[in-house]
Amino acid sequence: MSNCSGGTFLCQNASSLILPLLDESTWRNEVRAVLYLVGLLWSFMGVSIVADVFMTSIERITSATRKMTFFNSDTGVDEQVDVKIWNDTVANLSLMALGSSAPEILLSIIEIIGNGFEAGELGPGTIVGSAAFNLLIITAVCICSVNDEGKRIKQFMVFCVTATFSEFAYIWLVIILVCSSPDFIDLWEGVVTFLLFFILVVAAYIMDKGFCFKKAETEADKEANKGLIVHDAHHINEEKLREFIKQIGKDPNLTEEEVRRLALKKFSEGMPHSRAWYRINATRQMMGGHKLQVQLPEKLQGKLAEIEGAGDGASSDPHLKAKQDALTENGRLSVVEFTSTSVAVLERDQRARLTIRRYGNVKQRVVVKAETVDGTATKNEDYVPLKKTVVFEPDETQQTVDVEIIDDNQWEPDETFFVKLTLEKDQKLARLGPKKINQVTIINDDEPGTFEFVNASYLFKESCGRATVPVRRVNGADGVAKVSWKTEDQTARAGFDYEASSGELIFNHGEIEKTIEVAIYDDQKKEKDEHFKLLLTECSEGAKLGQTSATIITIVDDDEFNGFISRLAHTANVDLDAIRVDRNTYADQFRQAMNVNGGDIENATAIDYVMHFFTFGWKIIFAVIPPPSIWGGWLCFFVSLAMIGMLTAIIGDLASIFGCLVGLKDSVTAITFVALGTSLPDLFASKQAATADDSADNAVGNVTGSNSVNVFLGLGLPWMIAAIYHTAKDGSFNVPAGDLVFSVILYTVCSMLAIVLLILRRFMKPFGCSELGGNRTLKFVSGGILCSLWLFYIVMSALKAYGVIVANF
Repeated sequence: MSNCSGGTFLCQNASSLILPLLDESTWRNEVRAVLYLVGLLWSFMGVSIVADVFMTSIERITSATRKMTFFNSDTGVDEQVDVKIWNDTVANLSLMALGSSAPEILLSIIEIIGNGFEAGELGPGTIVGSAAFNLLIITAVCICSVNDEGKRIKQFMVFCVTATFSEFAYIWLVIILVCSSPDFIDLWEGVVTFLLFFILVVAAYIMDKGFCFKKAETEADKEANKGLIVHDAHHINEEKLREFIKQIGKDPNLTEEEVRRLALKKFSEGMPHSRAWYRINATRQMMGGHKLQVQLPEKLQGKLAEIEGAGDGASSDPHLKAKQDALTENGRLSVVEFTSTSVAVLERDQRARLTIRRYGNVKQRVVVKAETVDGTATKNEDYVPLKKTVVFEPDETQQTVDVEIIDDNQWEPDETFFVKLTLEKDQKLARLGPKKINQVTIINDDEPGTFEFVNASYLFKESCGRATVPVRRVNGADGVAKVSWKTEDQTARAGFDYEASSGELIFNHGEIEKTIEVAIYDDQKKEKDEHFKLLLTECSEGAKLGQTSATIITIVDDDEFNGFISRLAHTANVDLDAIRVDRNTYADQFRQAMNVNGGDIENATAIDYVMHFFTFGWKIIFAVIPPPSIWGGWLCFFVSLAMIGMLTAIIGDLASIFGCLVGLKDSVTAITFVALGTSLPDLFASKQAATADDSADNAVGNVTGSNSVNVFLGLGLPWMIAAIYHTAKDGSFNVPAGDLVFSVILYTVCSMLAIVLLILRRFMKPFGCSELGGNRTLKFVSGGILCSLWLFYIVMSALKAYGVIVANF
């Protein structure tokens, strides 16, 4: 696509398809190389964004449903359900594979047509180079991204079919380029190569449906339409929402808005996602676009983990681990925080010891500062101010800091001050956790204390099951003290609306808060709000009752609660629709294109702003593509495909000229710069799928199928077109084997080793019997092997291209 000649004017552009628009051939080659590299990288951003639009159309098309009626034997009536038109396996191997590989496939087609139906090196090299990157590098990253529990490919028989076809695809290339008719592609060879795509889809569909064997129904299959999702997988089931609200109804400190966001986060994470969804979300994260994930403030992230821990009755460890994974981005970041958000210390102890922990990435050095801040307690009067640097060396996970307390032997109310953590500068792989501020309460130790309720009234839903009311001990915590309590009817009646209760709370030395629990009855009747009184009646000798020794407990009627649930479900579903990829209008597209993070400024990061600046022009240009909500997504499909083709033609010219300017042959440029540039969104999409899905199908299970489609469509289609053209002119379509066959053979060997490694990981216990994750040491060894195979492929292909290695094909 470009000429390289000696003298002053290297790499003239006369043979380019589109470029240059200006004649810069008299400029210095170094300047030209930089300009073409910048243009190439910027074009990669553009093709990623338009591919995002293309994938939204595919997501809309493949998620289409139709109404089906069936007889329900349990209810005895006919019921209508929505059934997907597209089979998931067929969708993954056809439209979704085309969506992720469209730039490579179109580059190969455009190169042949632009060269007068003669073969080039850039298109085929990009196909093979992209396949190598996908199978070796993406698989390596996915293996290492998953934690120790491991994840397996569920549709393993489909994976076996696509893996077999992916190997056969490249063996087939060797056969037709070397054995059948060396250096020429006959018409029948081009046609068969193209038809193998349809044979692959049919074979995978047969395996998916179990036509050749009895397919066992797994528990996952049985539960697929249960749980959080009902007929519309993108809407929230009110019954499950009700159960979730019962858990968080015990926390009176959450506002309705916070409850809505918590519910939205929980239910959106439980929804199934396709590979197209992961690809779109990955692209938008890279380019500062509208994210498809619900984002929570740090405070609510911690609250969600606590609620889930309380809801299932499990030990805190699994939920703490889940929370830590989110904060550390699955171990990439180092998180530093206090072990608790508050601590109480007796004045006579003269020291408050605070523990700081570090988790996540513990292999780096992290430096934080701990500094005291006045509250009701005053520095130098109640405590000695602290400003200390705390250093976590590699593998160090815990540190303590001591704050000196001043004991003045005078009675005074309990007082508080704060200790906050701040990160030192240039801690790029470190962050502070939600517990970055610790409240220290200095307890007057000359009195046994005064007992009172925290608030004068509380509100609980009728269906919450249990009212939990805190009682605090103030103005002293010396020794063991007791306080008695009881319930008293008002408009609510014991035995009908709540359980009549009484008891005694025992506060040990230094303890300052306990809780009273009263059972609430849900009678499922329409009635007004009702209330009863909770009283502190008497306390042990020396202790006193405070002003708030009684509190009113109001029970909200279920009908009002049902209205609350309906309202919450409606607003949450509106928010879910806002992040669906196929619900945009033209107004939505332009609004999201013109605003960083799609308009969600609150959760935008510095990287989002930077990438939005560089990609703003592309976003506006591609916002003119018809939204996928029109004509079922097909209009968006064809328009975006045409734009990908136009941009791919520009990328082909830029890559060829840049390679020539820096001394790279087209075959080497293809397997390095172009293959990486077009495959990076797939890398991030697969990594997200590996960490978020409960299986490895969307992460690595589809890689082999995508690589097969690359050959059958990316080479089969343009070669068939060129063979037809030359046959019609009584000529022959010449495809020099040389570098291409050597590269194909190298990749085939490396890919076979990679697939063998995946199979060994699946069936061998040392690897955890899973393709992804498993044993920490072995997963990094596996990733290292795959990365080494990719480097071997790149180096050997480059040596062959420059004649260092001689192979006669």
